[in-house]
Amino acid sequence: MFHLIFGVPWLIVAARFILPLPWSWALKIALAVLLLLVSQYHWFSRLSSGSVFSPEFPRPLILAFNLLLGAMLMLAVFQLVLDAVSLVLLAIKGSFPVVPAGVRYAIGGLALALSAFGVSQAILVPQTKDIQVTIPGLPAAFDGYQLVQLTDLHISRLFPARWAQQLVERTNALDADLIVVTGDLIDGNIESRSADVAPLSGLRARDGVLAIPGNHEYFFGYEAWMRYFQGLNMQILANGHAVIARGGESLVIAGVTDHSAARTGMPAPDVRAALAGAPEGAPVILLDHQPRNAVDASTTRVALQLSGHTHGGMVLGLDRLVANANNGFVSGFYRVGAMQLYVNNGTALWPGFALRLGRPSELTRITLRSSR
Repeated sequence: MFHLIFGVPWLIVAARFILPLPWSWALKIALAVLLLLVSQYHWFSRLSSGSVFSPEFPRPLILAFNLLLGAMLMLAVFQLVLDAVSLVLLAIKGSFPVVPAGVRYAIGGLALALSAFGVSQAILVPQTKDIQVTIPGLPAAFDGYQLVQLTDLHISRLFPARWAQQLVERTNALDADLIVVTGDLIDGNIESRSADVAPLSGLRARDGVLAIPGNHEYFFGYEAWMRYFQGLNMQILANGHAVIARGGESLVIAGVTDHSAARTGMPAPDVRAALAGAPEGAPVILLDHQPRNAVDASTTRVALQLSGHTHGGMVLGLDRLVANANNGFVSGFYRVGAMQLYVNNGTALWPGFALRLGRPSELTRITLRSSR
């Protein structure tokens, strides 16, 4: 599917940008062929690993693919805008304007520069983002309680062991009470990824590390990965919960499986099952990788839902399309009935489209506050 989707912007760029350039045919054909190969990045990824979600190329090649793919997509958009302006001028003047070569060079350079910046923003280890959440009925013992949310790590050839180690060091420096990981930790099977994921065993918080699966875990051997994560000192909440105790008071952290689980024959997300047996009256924080089910969660006793999955939309403008696919939830805080929803932009993202413009990655420290 992806190689067909990305073939469309290639056609726009080839026909409307490259063809009119005042270059020799040899140069125009060479550029068109290069971008055609770039447009098929996801097909090559599938050839390398059997999955579009796990390109098993050297990291510099993955960076080059993402750089040129992003530039091609933005150039296609710029070219469409240029053509729209030309059509307006045609209606006014009665003739289609000749676009100077300098204009084409300018929009080509702008597309490449924006893509380079976007890729650089996508692959960095994020700085801390501090937010506070007021939870009605939060016991005084938990006022000021701090948890760090990591999500969408997508550990892969693009986000390898050294990136994971830097993330662990930055996270541990926050000295949080609890670390929660809301899915999509990996891209790849255990044989390919275990060494890159291993640094996560170094994550430390006073109340430990709680994690849930994302949709990508189901692409690469869900059960094997869950066992592996548990071996890294993570407690997996798959339609279950953990109770945090402070001064005789309790806070419930519940977690559900991913929306895609049922398609693989695994248990579907079930908030009510996750809350079964939880202490009555204790505030509940729900970990759900995808935000789309927030309306259902809001009909339960959940006070705060933490999600990821959307990567914040990655690029301003594109975030609207991502929101439409996630029931309107894409980035930041939402009020859903009496429940609060926070959709994290993601600590990293899928290596198949590693670009961030206006939607930065997050290492999110959440401080809980009582409304009393």
